[in-house]
Amino acid sequence: MSPGDKPLVWVHGEISTPPFSKAARLEAGYLLRMLQKGETLAMPHSRPMPGIGPRCHELRVVDETVTWRIVYRIDPDAIVLLEVFDKKSKETPQRVIDACKERIRDYES
Repeated sequence: MSPGDKPLVWVHGEISTPPFSKAARLEAGYLLRMLQKGETLAMPHSRPMPGIGPRCHELRVVDETVTWRIVYRIDPDAIVLLEVFDKKSKETPQRVIDACKERIRDYES
């Protein structure tokens, strides 16, 4: 990590093989590294998640049989990883949104 890079703060979840394929794990690592360097990601890799909170986004990592989501928040001093899950429907499950909001509250306290 370079001196100006933001650290990753894992509040919940992990990116490991399995369940991620090796290719998906590498793609997730590459995208997270871009975020650490301060780059802004947009579709198709990332989209804002204002329903969770300000500065919250969802990374999209396409795997062999599933599309993974990594919910994160961009803080001034870190990239905060809130949830990692496989998304099976168009809508983000309410349980994921609620869990991310609770994790933000816990992280800030």
